Amino acid sequence: MTDRRKDRNFEELYRALAAVTTPKEVEELLDDICTINEINAMQQRLTVAKLLDSGLPYNAIVEQTGVSTATISRVNRCLVYGSGGYRRALDGMKEE
Repeated sequence: MTDRRKDRNFEELYRALAAVTTPKEVEELLDDICTINEINAMQQRLTVAKLLDSGLPYNAIVEQTGVSTATISRVNRCLVYGSGGYRRALDGMKEE
C-alpha cells in the first residue's frame, strides 16, 4: 500500500495550502474546499492541541470543549509522536 500523502493529488493540496499566506486567504480557501463541519473539526482539534500544550488534563478539556476523549487522545498522540505540524502551528501562533 502506498502512502497516500505521497500521491500527486495530495501534493497539489499541500502546495495550494502553502500558496495562501494570510489568515483571510486561508479562510477563503478553507471555505471553498471544506464543509463547515470539516472546518469546525479542524478548529476543535487545534483548540484541543492548545489546551493539551498548556497542560490541561483530559477531563478538563472534555468539560471545556465537549470533545470526546478519543479525539483528545488522537490529538495528544499527534503532539507527542506526530510529524510536528501541531507543534509548528502552536509555536507560530505564540510568536504572533
